[in-house]
Amino acid sequence: MQIGIDVGATKIESVVLETDGVEKHRSRVDCPKDYNKILQQIKNINDELESKFNTILPVGVCHPGIHSPQTGLVKNAPNCYWIENKPFQKDLKKLLNKEVFCENDANCFALSEAIDGAAKHYKVVYGIILGSGVGGGLVVDKKIVSGPNGVAGEWGHNQLPYLAAEKEELDSKIYRDCEVESFISGLSLAKRFNKKYNKNLKTNEIFDLYRANDLDAIKFIDNFKINLAMSLSAIINILDPDVFIFGGGVSNEINFLNEIHKLVSKYVIGKEYEGIFLKPKYGDASGVRGAARLGRSSNF
Repeated sequence: MQIGIDVGATKIESVVLETDGVEKHRSRVDCPKDYNKILQQIKNINDELESKFNTILPVGVCHPGIHSPQTGLVKNAPNCYWIENKPFQKDLKKLLNKEVFCENDANCFALSEAIDGAAKHYKVVYGIILGSGVGGGLVVDKKIVSGPNGVAGEWGHNQLPYLAAEKEELDSKIYRDCEVESFISGLSLAKRFNKKYNKNLKTNEIFDLYRANDLDAIKFIDNFKINLAMSLSAIINILDPDVFIFGGGVSNEINFLNEIHKLVSKYVIGKEYEGIFLKPKYGDASGVRGAARLGRSSNF
């Protein structure tokens, strides 16, 4: 058995997972917006679970951002800024007095689905996170590929070509505002729709309008489909994954993956694409399940 813990912007979720993937426990608590309180909350979870199961359990933790291989500090975690620039893994090891495995949440999502989820029969698995931001995780042969800088799979932070940025009326002089994330994430979709149509709607409400055949929403979401397909084609042209697994709040709104698949074929080299687009077997729970797989010598 192993404890998996998912630290998010609003919650800390935990599971205890058997080697065969059977869940023995699941719980969720609010995430404090304070670094030391987060550490203490994780210790409380660990202590309670070890007492419940009467054994010392390995711990895997997934979270936004990555641990810099150069400094050991968390970076690129803007929606969980209270752990930014902190030695999160080092402090957890010291506090729990045992090994703790930490990993990016998108990587854990992809790992979970590659081991015993929707992508378990595939070799090269790319986990797509479309939520308030845009992230990704790459798993090959059921092992996370993170790269020497820990940023493999982070397609959402790729810069848009200059002409695309101009077309989207993005400020091409501000790098952060001119990334893939800036025109297909949930926050950016709401921002751009509301600016264009002078409305104040959340992303899910825009998709509701789309499904209700609102003409403005149809035009806007049709443009989103093209942008998403073009962004995915860049990943395919470099990695050519066997399967994409779509997670996150925006992905939950998408009921047109077949359309995206057809559009992608227009933009990839050779104008053909035989890869698979799937929704996750474990949904939003995949991240914490992947965390519970971290550090295991055998995951399947």
